[in-house]
Amino acid sequence: MFDTLLIANRGEIACRIAATARRMGIRTVAVYSDADANAQHVSACDVAVHIGGPEPRESYLRGDVIIEAAKKTGAQAIHPGYGFLAENESFAQACADAGIIFVGPPVESIAAMGSKSAAKALMEAAGVPLVPGYHGNNQDPDFLKQQADQMGYPVLIKASAGGGGKGMRIVDSSEQFTEALLSCKREAAASFGDDTVLIERYLIKPRHIEIQVFADQNGDTVYLFERDCSVQRRHQKVVEEAPAPGMTPERRSAMGEAAVAAARAVNYVGAGTVEFIVEPDGKFYFMEMNTRLQVEHPVTELITGQDLVEWQLNVAAGKPLPLSQEQLSFNGHSLEARIYAENPDNDFLPSIGKLEVLDWPEHTSFSNGDIRVDGGVQQGDTISPYYDPMIAKLIVYGNDRDQAIARMLNALEQVRAVGVHTNISFLHRLVSDESFVSADLDTGLIERRHHALFPSDQPISLNILATAVAALLADQGISSGNSNGNATNIDPWSVNDSWRVSGSVKRTITLREGDNQHQVMLTLSGKKWLLESELGAAEFSWECDNKEVTVQLDSQRYTASTAMVDHSIYVFERGVVYVFNTQIPGLYGDDESDAHQGGLTAPMPGKIISIDVNSGDQVEAGQRLLVMEAMKMEHTISAPYSGVVTELFFEVGDQVVDGAELIALEPSE
Repeated sequence: MFDTLLIANRGEIACRIAATARRMGIRTVAVYSDADANAQHVSACDVAVHIGGPEPRESYLRGDVIIEAAKKTGAQAIHPGYGFLAENESFAQACADAGIIFVGPPVESIAAMGSKSAAKALMEAAGVPLVPGYHGNNQDPDFLKQQADQMGYPVLIKASAGGGGKGMRIVDSSEQFTEALLSCKREAAASFGDDTVLIERYLIKPRHIEIQVFADQNGDTVYLFERDCSVQRRHQKVVEEAPAPGMTPERRSAMGEAAVAAARAVNYVGAGTVEFIVEPDGKFYFMEMNTRLQVEHPVTELITGQDLVEWQLNVAAGKPLPLSQEQLSFNGHSLEARIYAENPDNDFLPSIGKLEVLDWPEHTSFSNGDIRVDGGVQQGDTISPYYDPMIAKLIVYGNDRDQAIARMLNALEQVRAVGVHTNISFLHRLVSDESFVSADLDTGLIERRHHALFPSDQPISLNILATAVAALLADQGISSGNSNGNATNIDPWSVNDSWRVSGSVKRTITLREGDNQHQVMLTLSGKKWLLESELGAAEFSWECDNKEVTVQLDSQRYTASTAMVDHSIYVFERGVVYVFNTQIPGLYGDDESDAHQGGLTAPMPGKIISIDVNSGDQVEAGQRLLVMEAMKMEHTISAPYSGVVTELFFEVGDQVVDGAELIALEPSE
């Protein structure tokens, strides 16, 4: 066994690998960029080496610099994690040439499965069923369009070297094909350095089920059962679970054996995932093989009781698999929810900023608890525009699926994140949605259930409003006379409860919640407070204990978690966060609301990669104006109305900040 391991990655997977390596007595080396100097994975390792600038191509994609860091620190092995160089055959070969163990499959296996087109040809020869499509080398746009036209729409364009939903588009008609193809090729080239694509028939209401495989250097190969990863947005997984709901033992065996056959066909070694698309009638087709550990590997660990990173390190050191296929079994059910810094209400666009508050439920770090959090950031860290915006993975275990869902909902309700938009409320709605609960799963579930998952704004309750008021008053040091449960305070002058010798006192508080404004009148008469608002009136008292606020309205008590950041009050209730701003209306910039009328602004920080219009051009509503790239994804800026472009503020290649005015558009008369 090697004694020093370099982790060529960042974030939660780097922290995860470091924890297992430490438990195995292996010294760890972290690498970091300019943007990651204070990142959690840096402090999680024994040694840290700076490798370059914040852009991945300046640091985490620099295989030569990473190998040099391994040599300088005496690392005998490199674990690539997932993403970046994890499936890069050139990097794996460079490690071999340098005499460093690459914790992953042989170069030949990566090469064979690294191209989706070549992999499908191999699987076809091995008798594994494939989705109808074109997987060849002819990349002429007219030829590819012809193939799609013959196949019939909808079709799926996919980056051959890709993964994670990047370089992937669903095309519904022949007229949309060329533009979607060019976008896929740009995104694939930017993410993987290869713009080759394949085209497949897009299946209606399919499920995405993958099989975890493992092989050692002696040729033994096993599968550790399946994961259902059907719930996706932007072709990226959102919630994963194991085992797959409704999976019969016969189908599990058939898919497992097909996955093992796929691994053996390329002389695979280490951890890998064979992904299948499954139709409603149970027919399954090979999609691709990921020659690395997957983001969702914890759900497999929880149901099998196995540490897959430990398996990886042992196999890389030449040890045999610890268990045979007959010895492997699973129990219970596990769910994983990916918590992202993104705004689900704005097409899941990434969000950047400082995590002013980040609290998790009580959890463990490995597979011996009901709740597990795999994270790579902590309170006070900044989500940057350079990397994937995942904050952490929240994983739960239950004796069955119903219990796992209940535990996931409870765990989500205990997460508090302030400073960036997150998908926590969305995840709570998703996991509690009737389609998810009944296991009516498919890759289009989020779009199919859009009306339930993206409800219109609901009016807040008096309880929520009163909690926000109580948090504000407590922050100002004002108590209701019985906070902290102390009803017999011996010094009445020490109680900050606004008591007046002359009698009652009135106070008006204005809270803004989104587009809504609430005026709350508080009246203190004697020792009793009265709260009045448009939502109702009640006798009011409150108690504050660290993060929790308990309010009493007449005879009803209500408790919720709160946080105060700058002028904003955050109230967390059952997975939903309500945000109230205490600034007066004039400070919101209302008087300047017309200052940028007609301007189109950047929805996030990113780079301008194409501009489709010039100053003076007449454009129609919905027409594409420019394309931005942020966090490895392309985002199209379209005209919200017909008009004339009067000014362009940036050029192709420019980096822009969130909210930057991009184009001035004068509406048509």
